[in-house]
Formats: sequence, C-alpha cells, structure tokens
Amino acid sequence: MEIIRGLHNIRPRHRRGVVTVGNFDGVHHGHQMVLAHLNAKRDELGSPSILITFEPLPREFFRGESVPARLTRFREKMHLLARTDIDCVLCLPFNERLAQVTAQSVIDDFLVGMLDVRYLVVGDDFRFGRGREGDYAMLKAAGDRHGFEVSHVGTLTFDHMRISSTRIRQALAEGDIALAEKLLGHDYFIMGKVVKGRQLGRELGAPTANIELKRYRPAVAGVYAVAVRGLDRDYEGVANVGIRPTVDGKKPLLEVHLFDFDRDIYGERLTVSFRHRIRDERAFPSLDALKARIGLDVLAARAYFETTDG
Repeated sequence: MEIIRGLHNIRPRHRRGVVTVGNFDGVHHGHQMVLAHLNAKRDELGSPSILITFEPLPREFFRGESVPARLTRFREKMHLLARTDIDCVLCLPFNERLAQVTAQSVIDDFLVGMLDVRYLVVGDDFRFGRGREGDYAMLKAAGDRHGFEVSHVGTLTFDHMRISSTRIRQALAEGDIALAEKLLGHDYFIMGKVVKGRQLGRELGAPTANIELKRYRPAVAGVYAVAVRGLDRDYEGVANVGIRPTVDGKKPLLEVHLFDFDRDIYGERLTVSFRHRIRDERAFPSLDALKARIGLDVLAARAYFETTDG
C-alpha cells in the first residue's frame, strides 16, 4: 500500500483511479464494505484503488478539545488499511485553507483536474466542501457531466444497529469490548513506543511498559485485560489507560503490566489489544491501597484469560 502525503505528491500513475473519500476512523465493518466494493471495481476496470483521508480529522480541526475520542491514530489506521488490499492512501492535511475549498472546487480542481477519477464510491451520509455544502446528488451530477461513475454504499447494520464510529465509541465507553469488536471486525487496539516512566510500577509490585498517548485521547479509560504483540511472542497482561490520579498524573498514559515477563523493552513498539474491562480508573487514598488494588486487577485479568483460553 502506497501512502501519498499531500497533493504535491500526486503523480501521473495516480490518475484515472477508483476513489473513495472519508475519515475511516476505526476502519470498521462499514468501512471494510466500502473498500471491498472499491477493490472489486479496481479489478474490473484495471485502475488503482485510492482512499482519500485527512489528518487531522475535519471534526478535530473544527471542534478542538470537545471532539469525540478517536478509534485509531494515523499509524493505527494505516496498519488496518494495509490489510484491505487498497493500492494507495492519499492523506491531506486538513487546515483552514482546505476547510474553505468549495464543493464545486473539490470536484473541478481536485477530482477532475488533479485525479481525473474514473469511479467514485462514498458512504450513504457523505458530505464535502466548505460548510458541508456538497452531497451525493452533487457528485452524481458532476459524474454525468465529466464522465466518471459515482455510487454509494448503503448502511451496514449489526443486530438492527447502524455500524458507525459513534456506536463503537459508545460500546467502548460502556466497557462492552465484545460488541465493539463485532462492529469493528477486528480487536480494539492502541499502538505505541515504550518510554521511560517514573519506575513506580516496580514499587507497586507490577512493573509496567509505559506508552505515551501525547495529545491523543483514546476511546477507552480504566483497567483492562490486554493482549500484547510486538515482542518475541504474544503476551497477556493488565493495562491502565488514564492520568493516574493517585500519583498526581497529568498526561494520559497507557501502562501495561505483562504477565511472566521481566525485560528492558524501552523503545520497542507494541500493539496492545483490549480484551476485557475490569474497572474504572479512580484515585486511591494511598500507594498501599493502590498496590493492593493492582494485585486484585492482576488476578482478575489472569482469571479472565484462564476462562477464555479454556
């Protein structure tokens, strides 16, 4: 899968493609349906399949701190998209300049002028251009004028519910990991590099691999049973996602205690998959109380894996 960063990196080989546009946050079942349709059209027409997305997401640009949590950061999204057999991902920086581009200009200057699209497929609720003025009907009319085909993929449902990033975030917030996985079509995970922390975990009897989340606000918070990939083999463990209120933490952090593991792994990049929610994060009156609770969390996570493995 080729990643194209910015309009200036578009090359002649990217023209006459079959194209889709969207945030694709989480790359869930609904997104996968769109991409399967796109790749089928690619095979039919012999044209490259191109997904256009944005960084930051448009809602993050417009809403700032009040924006809903992301399901996937850029690296995580690219990891999932690489599984779909898509040929190219064109990532555009969403900024004030892009926000002011009219829907007509998106069609004339970009879809027709720069990409000369051959086929375009979008979701059933797709909007585009300044003030979200463009819609499917506008794209369809443009396709008729300029000679490219436009289609949309209908709503995908599970258990009578529309599959959407919003519904998945809700399931994760409620601790319903099983439902989130069904809607996603894959496990919910966070990828990141292990960094040095305050070494407090060793004092508490559970040394942790710390993964900085920086400005990212994940869709989960609390204590979870997790599976970890990226080392010599897969490991099970227990993780806390949050700000660690007992020790006056300020920045969000993912702390992972790996079972039956004691090695220095600073700098390693891990993939932490969330399997089962154990409890909310909360402040404890003392480090001794926190240590005792961590011991119970470890037991709960081990019991969960023993049950599922059996």
